[in-house]
Amino acid sequence: MDRNLAMEFVRVTEAAALSCARLMGRGDERAADQAATEAMRRVLASVQINGTIVIGEGERDEAPMLYIGEKVGTGSGSELDLAVDPLEGTTILATGGPNALAVIASAPKGNLFHAPDIYMEKIAVGPKAKGAVDITKPPAWNLKQIADSLGMYIEDLTVVILNRPRHENLIKEVRKAGARIRLIGDGDVSAAIATCREDADVDVLMGIGGAPEGVIAAAALQCFGGDFQAVFKPRNERETERMQKMGIRDHLKVYKIEELASENCLFAATGVTTGDFLEGVRYFKGGARTHSVVMRQESRTVRYIQATHCFDFKPIY
Repeated sequence: MDRNLAMEFVRVTEAAALSCARLMGRGDERAADQAATEAMRRVLASVQINGTIVIGEGERDEAPMLYIGEKVGTGSGSELDLAVDPLEGTTILATGGPNALAVIASAPKGNLFHAPDIYMEKIAVGPKAKGAVDITKPPAWNLKQIADSLGMYIEDLTVVILNRPRHENLIKEVRKAGARIRLIGDGDVSAAIATCREDADVDVLMGIGGAPEGVIAAAALQCFGGDFQAVFKPRNERETERMQKMGIRDHLKVYKIEELASENCLFAATGVTTGDFLEGVRYFKGGARTHSVVMRQESRTVRYIQATHCFDFKPIY
């Protein structure tokens, strides 16, 4: 993959973040997501790629743009699959909470998993615990493995879990094992990435969340050298049929990181609201500042980019 695309994709996530951040705390999730999506699509159209959305805003009959299967880019250049979330954490932004992001992941055609928009159980860890986890094992077993890999006691580990009723038993098991817990309202992509950052005080993500977000997180962790496993969790017959329609026959199968995001992944994100991972958009008279990250799996390069945007020269924002 052309490494120059890294900066092009940062431009894409910057545009999405700048366009939706003004709606922070306004309580309108739909408007915020629409603003981010329109901006992301507009800038993607100028990127010299032959891109296909494999993870997006939904299927074609559900999403007017950035839908699964949509062609993006100029139509020339690298043939890529793209996983996008113009606003990862719509509720976060609507309520003014931390860790909302604009994100995009890409890989050569056929290297990102086409996941239906249903739930999956996930476990994510950083590079030091790669290969140590098994999603089919109980939480206590995995916590012991992670602690041994990190040279820590279980009591020193921090587990991030989405604060949902479905995780009541998981929370009880983690507490019984003795680990610390950080409950979050939304934003498990950011939480998965945080497992790879020693300064984030996050050691593992556990629990059930969206499958599209799982593929995006897997791509990011590939760039960091982390690990990720998942199992689909359809809630009803309709979701099972949706899986089968996309070629997923065995809903008990454990998907490892290389099956979700395999080779030459690239990941870019811009902070919308300030969090553990990135600073949010900060406005000033005539412009704004953004904080982004871009990562390449091939080189394991991680770049953090602070940018100043002057709206007199960027009127679309």
